[in-house]
Amino acid sequence: MNENPLKKLEALGQSIWLDYIRCDLITSGKLKLMIKEDGLRGMTSNPSIFEKAIAESKLYDKFISEIALKEKNIQVIYETICLLILKLLKLTPI
Repeated sequence: MNENPLKKLEALGQSIWLDYIRCDLITSGKLKLMIKEDGLRGMTSNPSIFEKAIAESKLYDKFISEIALKEKNIQVIYETICLLILKLLKLTPI
């Protein structure tokens, strides 16, 4: 079996970070697997990463619809979804 190249980088003192975040990464266990098998040490995010995660998936459609019934301001809807993702990260044991 070939050694994972990310683990080789870790052995050389490099910290592997993921510049991506989505709810299913957390809830599916894939994040936990990436930490264990790939040596993932951290994640970064910014507004464009959140926007991409929300726009390129149907994962958030239900939440957006529910929030939009109460809130019409698109910025508030966006921020609410971003906070949901961050809370999920905080509440999910890894």
